[in-house]
Amino acid sequence: MLPRQFDSTLLIICAAFFLPAWLSDATIANLGYCLVWTFAALGLSAMWGYGGILSFGQTAFFGLAGYAYGVFTINFGSAPGVTWAGVVIALAICMLAAALLGYMIFYGGIKDVFIGIVTLSVTLVFETFMAQTAGPQWVIGEARLNGFNGMSMMPSLALPGFGGEPILLEGRNFYFLALTMLGLVYLGTRMLLSSSFGLTLEAIRENPHRAEMLGIDIRRYQLAIFIFGSTLGGLSGILYTAWGSYITPSSMGLTAAAMPIIWVATGGRKSLPGVIIATLALLILSQELVVQGSQYALVIMGAILLFVVMAAPQGLLPSLAAWLSKLISRLPGRSARGK
Repeated sequence: MLPRQFDSTLLIICAAFFLPAWLSDATIANLGYCLVWTFAALGLSAMWGYGGILSFGQTAFFGLAGYAYGVFTINFGSAPGVTWAGVVIALAICMLAAALLGYMIFYGGIKDVFIGIVTLSVTLVFETFMAQTAGPQWVIGEARLNGFNGMSMMPSLALPGFGGEPILLEGRNFYFLALTMLGLVYLGTRMLLSSSFGLTLEAIRENPHRAEMLGIDIRRYQLAIFIFGSTLGGLSGILYTAWGSYITPSSMGLTAAAMPIIWVATGGRKSLPGVIIATLALLILSQELVVQGSQYALVIMGAILLFVVMAAPQGLLPSLAAWLSKLISRLPGRSARGK
């Protein structure tokens, strides 16, 4: 039987399938965009909250997988089988890149804050490289990288339909796809982190020297969770590219790289449901603030991160839940029943 946190979170995800009955198409399309980023946030939560690995590289793998999907589908077409083959190939490329980078980090002896520095450097170097690919020579088959202007015209994901007409996963269909994938990824991530693998990761996070003395190959576990979390970042990039038929190097910039850190810190590094809620809430808040000016969104996001670090280091949502639980336990009726 699944633990209670499985049931409640998955129940909420299932209930979200009924939202299109009350919300407009534009709102549902926007929610689909917000759901795209939850995979990168869950991946960072697994790395940071359970493995103790603070990575600024989620947007690098986001961009790598997004561009890989775009290049493949532009060259091979928009048939349902082709688009899903593009997803598989893009994820494979992302996993390979994460394995190479992770091997150099963990088997090279890089630890603690230096992991964040290395992953941020890789992200910014990749963004700078892609931004200068505007010339006509930067072409892979029929796909033009297009530099800082971004690559466009990638086909949407599709499913085979009746009568030979494919079902495009756009608008409401994309929302249902993202929600289904979120439920599956959440369930798989929770099961992985609740297993002996997750417990070993927590032991490594708390005291790597002791774990190594007990015979645990800590580098192998760190590499595995780094590949897993980075691949989820790549999944976000693929879905983003399929959602908007567009990807640009700015999605890998310094600001974009910091956003998953803020979402995960706010939701609670070790709280997967909290991370999902915080990611969706902060994305919606950012969109509302951007209407007034992009600088307002950055200032508010920075203020939220500062407040969380200073006042709620375990995460805003877990701290709020603990405070409410303590408050309820002090109610007169509760105290009487406790006696």
